[in-house]
Amino acid sequence: MPKLKEELEKAARHVPNFESLKNHIEMTITSEGLRIELTESESGTFFDSGSARPTPNGREMLTLLAKELGKLPNKIFIEGHTDSRPFARGGNYSNWELSTDRANSSRQLMQASGVRPDQVTQVRGFADQTLRDPHHPEDPCNRRISVIVGYVAKEDTGADNEHNSPPAN
Repeated sequence: MPKLKEELEKAARHVPNFESLKNHIEMTITSEGLRIELTESESGTFFDSGSARPTPNGREMLTLLAKELGKLPNKIFIEGHTDSRPFARGGNYSNWELSTDRANSSRQLMQASGVRPDQVTQVRGFADQTLRDPHHPEDPCNRRISVIVGYVAKEDTGADNEHNSPPAN
């Protein structure tokens, strides 16, 4: 996973607006795999405010990730998260629907851009239940998409690939 993280960070630097986006892209290795988080700013970075439609920057970043991740055998999980601010439209559409819709629209775009149909195994919507900054529940950084590249069990591939190695205990 460290090599994959390095390769993706290098590829992301070639995105046209990288300088304005770099503080909103974080990659960390976790027990689930490589977690790629695309966090929002107050004005919206990867998604239009209150919308599941990616912005041009969001489309570009998700397309880049799809092209790179589609080459791998790893399974992918996509999560949507919101801040604690109640959704402005009210009615039956809440942060639950928005977080799930953003994760699903990310899946659709990524599958149209290189991720195989069988590669995404979960689309998760968390609303504001797993805040990135729990001390500031309305902070825009809590609004994010997480793309998790899961570990591949060695018995599934029969190969010792650095992208697939689980973390050392």
